[in-house]
Amino acid sequence: MERNYILFDTPARDLLYPFTYTRPVAACRTGILTIQEKWEHWLGTGVSHFTMSYLQEKYPLRLGAADTIHVLISGHVLPDKALVDAIAALGPGQELYKDNRLLVKVVPGNELTLPAEDRKNYTGAVCSIELPWHLVTMNDKAIRDDFQLLTSGRTSAPIPATNQVIAPENIFIEPGAVVECSVLNAATGPIYIGRNAQVMEGCLVRGPLALGEGATLKMGARIYGATTLGPGCTGGGEIKNSVMFGYSNKAHDGYLGDAVIGEWCNLGGNTTCSNMKNNAGQVKVWMEARKDTWVAGQKCGTLMGDLSRCGINTMLNTGTVIGVSCNIFGGDFPPKFVPSFSWGGREAHSVYRLQEAMRDAAAWMAFKGKELTEADRKLLAAVYELVNHQTNTQALS
Repeated sequence: MERNYILFDTPARDLLYPFTYTRPVAACRTGILTIQEKWEHWLGTGVSHFTMSYLQEKYPLRLGAADTIHVLISGHVLPDKALVDAIAALGPGQELYKDNRLLVKVVPGNELTLPAEDRKNYTGAVCSIELPWHLVTMNDKAIRDDFQLLTSGRTSAPIPATNQVIAPENIFIEPGAVVECSVLNAATGPIYIGRNAQVMEGCLVRGPLALGEGATLKMGARIYGATTLGPGCTGGGEIKNSVMFGYSNKAHDGYLGDAVIGEWCNLGGNTTCSNMKNNAGQVKVWMEARKDTWVAGQKCGTLMGDLSRCGINTMLNTGTVIGVSCNIFGGDFPPKFVPSFSWGGREAHSVYRLQEAMRDAAAWMAFKGKELTEADRKLLAAVYELVNHQTNTQALS
């Protein structure tokens, strides 16, 4: 029987705010690929999402015919050979658990919530994205794993002779990419240059690095592993151990470290993001869904949701969380938590009105040759209402 694969969100998806306000968990990027793209490569077929209702138009759920076997996989989990083999061995009515957490459920027909008849325990190791900083802490391994997945049995485009190269066997350049007059050190980890990407002259790169399709490293950029610049991103200045999902810019001087930046974001020139406290203590991050601070480790930089921006010379403190569609500016550190649809700086900020947020989102997407679709507009409006409802509820409590 045909198998239809679905990546499902768990209730713990809200721990990944602000990134899961605007996408299912499996649409988050760590390594070269999103979690969804990893599963599609491993399974050799497309997958769909079972997520929040307001996200389903942009990330649709696809069901098969009445006799289709539906395989539901936790969208938090990163695939590997052992797990994929274990999934292949499951039959209808069976579930796979790890430490009492559901990994996989196999359902005959379209009744996705049917109870399972047989529960199995998975004994292998599992890599799972549960908290926003996991996207960074797992990025080194994820780049290495994705590099093997994408390049196995393939031959890289030639590395131009104008570059200085260490460990060229760990460098893969896709067709259409331009890489000239730079230093590429892949002895510390693989370097993947995506299709039609560009590494301008004078860049200093230590792997692991993932440069997505159409992404650009500006002249003189200093990149330390493990760093991911997703499709359409622009990187410049100094970047270390950070993930940019896609179509975002950190094009100028300034520092970005141990950070996660969503899609369609822009960091103004000389923006600098702290990633470590002066006393080398544990960084605490505001967890919006729990209304509390949680320890993220000794290093954690900025966590910025989609469509947010900051002005030139912005200073972002260690572990700063910025929501969706924020416009930050001013001469002082903004708060360590900036709610979605905020406008302003530390001294005074107001709500970013929805119509203006839509207007500016469309302008930023057009700047990179994309369009704000009707599905995008509905999604942003839903997030706006969700955030406002949460704020009003807190005010009344």
